Amino acid sequence: MKLARLPDRTPVRLTVALSPELNQALAEYAAAYERAYGTAIAIAVLVPAMIAAFIESDREFVRSRGKTK
Repeated sequence: MKLARLPDRTPVRLTVALSPELNQALAEYAAAYERAYGTAIAIAVLVPAMIAAFIESDREFVRSRGKTK
């Protein structure tokens, strides 16, 4: 087959506890996102995208991860 096997895309649910300050900052971030893009988005949707962007921007981690794959 030309198409490689697709990776597992089953979502994983993760529960975390946030400080009240971090929760407030995330709410403010979501409001800023809405002002910037005109679309309201839930914090639960923003957080995975924020974590992914953070990980992808960590050059040292990306390099070390590439060595182990």
